[in-house]
Amino acid sequence: MTARLSLYRKAEQELYKLDRAVKAQFYDFSHMFRANPDQPGLDLKKLKGDSRIYRAKINQSYRALLTPVGVDPDNTQHWLVIAVRHRKDVYDELQVAVNRVTGEIEFVDLAVVGSSALRRAGITLTPAEPEAITPPVEQIEPVPTAEPPLLAAYSAEQLRELGVAEQLIDLVLAVTSDTELDEVLDGAPMLSKDVIYGLASGMGLDEVRQEVTAPVKVDEDLDLTDFAAAVTRTKVTTVDKNVQAKIDEGDFRAWKVFLHPTQERLANHHYKGPVRISGGPGTGKTIVALHRVNHLARQLPPGTDKPILLTTFTMNLAADLQLRLASLVDPDLMARVDVTHIDQLAARVVGENTAQRQRKQRITDQVALTELRQLLAELDEQRWDAEFLLDEWEQVILGQSVPSRSDYFQVRRAGRGRSLTRPERSQAWKLIEQFTARLDKLGVETWGQAAERAARYEMDRAAAVEARRAAGTSDGESSGSRHLGYRYQHVVVDEAQDLRASHWKMLRAMVDPNQPNDMFIAGDTHQRIYDHQVALGALGINIRGRRSTRLTLSYRTTREILARALLVADDKDVTYDDLNDGTDDLAGYRSILHGPRPTFAGYGSWDEELAGLASTLSTWREEIAGDGGSTRRDPAGHIAVCVTDRERVGQVMAFLTTANITCAELTKDGPSGDGEVHVGTMHRFKGLEYQKLAIVGVNQGAIPRAGIERYRHDDPTRYEREVRKARSLLFVAVTRARDGLAVSWNGSPSQLIAGIAESSGE
Repeated sequence: MTARLSLYRKAEQELYKLDRAVKAQFYDFSHMFRANPDQPGLDLKKLKGDSRIYRAKINQSYRALLTPVGVDPDNTQHWLVIAVRHRKDVYDELQVAVNRVTGEIEFVDLAVVGSSALRRAGITLTPAEPEAITPPVEQIEPVPTAEPPLLAAYSAEQLRELGVAEQLIDLVLAVTSDTELDEVLDGAPMLSKDVIYGLASGMGLDEVRQEVTAPVKVDEDLDLTDFAAAVTRTKVTTVDKNVQAKIDEGDFRAWKVFLHPTQERLANHHYKGPVRISGGPGTGKTIVALHRVNHLARQLPPGTDKPILLTTFTMNLAADLQLRLASLVDPDLMARVDVTHIDQLAARVVGENTAQRQRKQRITDQVALTELRQLLAELDEQRWDAEFLLDEWEQVILGQSVPSRSDYFQVRRAGRGRSLTRPERSQAWKLIEQFTARLDKLGVETWGQAAERAARYEMDRAAAVEARRAAGTSDGESSGSRHLGYRYQHVVVDEAQDLRASHWKMLRAMVDPNQPNDMFIAGDTHQRIYDHQVALGALGINIRGRRSTRLTLSYRTTREILARALLVADDKDVTYDDLNDGTDDLAGYRSILHGPRPTFAGYGSWDEELAGLASTLSTWREEIAGDGGSTRRDPAGHIAVCVTDRERVGQVMAFLTTANITCAELTKDGPSGDGEVHVGTMHRFKGLEYQKLAIVGVNQGAIPRAGIERYRHDDPTRYEREVRKARSLLFVAVTRARDGLAVSWNGSPSQLIAGIAESSGE
């Protein structure tokens, strides 16, 4: 008799951690089981505690725990592998059931629960395969305690209604410390873990019901005994010839594309207009965006060529999105997706609309600033600051496509701080005209200019499409016209907070506003590290009601890291917008994870700080690699060093090389080289994630940069904006860490971390 075999997500995660030899034996076991589950060598037997769970031999030491989930129409048995573990960790009291809220199969794993928590609840675990000589099993009595339970305010019925697995309810209601709670929830089903951690972190019942339970609740009557129906609602991996490569890649890569069940509806929902997903770092915005692309790609007909745009602000983040999407999307669907960073897209549009001889070289804002300073020096112009004028040009004139001096007199300058009289506007316009003429003579343009031109070209294209529709001409019927229709059917944007106003105008014109599922936008203004503030509604991107969702649970950053990160970003004197005319905050932002306490360390010199860094990285490398032998894991790509300025990237890499630590520099195209530790500036870490991260050189005068002090009294609004950018940059850096974080400085610490370091006891 043949069988079909699938992997429960927890079993897949357990396989990631096993050494290569055991994995190979599991693949052999799977082949044998699929051929004949009843062959004697597999020793398939029921556990005594739950008649639905069987154990079978992988080798002399390891067991697969399985449950039958039905029979296919061709009479093939369907089995689900729910766990893979050493035989000493297989107990009769393990349980599998159908969740009353989600309708999914859940495996409750008491084998990983700490003994103190079990004792407190009076639970005894009986080994399914006792040793030849086994001492009498001592009956465990409940342990009384003077400490009140952590969840004393809640009843078993309330937890049951929220979706907590039945076998865990008495356990979680008995625990009295965070440590015990972590032990109980270590192997818990995902919904149970989210509900309990949410309540323990201070969320109310209604908040948990709305943010955690409601998104995954099925709208149907459930038969809790029907495992065949339940497995269709459960995320499983079919055991086939492709599963080996997937498991061998390891859990870190899988984690980077894992869609949390509470977010699945956000990715797969049908929307009647633009959608915005906001939330702090690690809440899954990028992963939701990636799965949104996957969902949209699956809806398109075969042979469609790149009708979905996935875009973001920087080149290295676009490269990361491309890699992560490739891990998620079938190869044949990748042809339906155009993954590109926003300036590359603007350059493409400009190129399509510009003759070769008229094309200009593009320069960075820093190069443009140097040219502007030179112009002001030549004119002996001392009334105006070059940085102010460049920002005025970028934010107001280009940002709002101001065509003339008279229009500039009328335009709003919200958020610019320093007000300008009519004569001052006239002076500023004249200087900016001279500056743009200088750039034109040099045959160059800024990326902001290119974006503004691209927006105008795309808006003209969209106007032509609508004009043909009004005339009754279908898209593509206008002979000889290059305006064949809207460029994309769907646009998905990640790190939306950093895009310019002209970028948004271009994107709005690239996709039909009258069609559903047109724009899906993910971003967090607390992570804005470029000074591009916009109001989406004013740009034709209207997000209303339930099409705006805020994520509050972090699945990446631990509570210990998050607590320090919030102290960086959530300053009472700093406000953040919501990409429209409202404000945003981090209220209710929580982590469901625990981890080691971040370290904050000061040094007497830069050399001493580098030596401390090398020591920290060596320790982390060994922690990730494991204890040696065949179980060692490659730490490459799991550890990174973040620095405050470009010059120190080379200094860090040179020093670490002498300490026998290989490095790869983070560039605009991603990591350069195959070194095990990635090193880059804070800007390069935008959107990236690492298991362990060190941030060095966080000195006073480095972040925020010393030069902003001249604005403190002369232009307080500008000063506040610069401090906010610095806070956002450090906030982004701190929250790139998944498990471990070390922050250091030499001399005096930055004002942004001085109080945090003191409160951390460093």
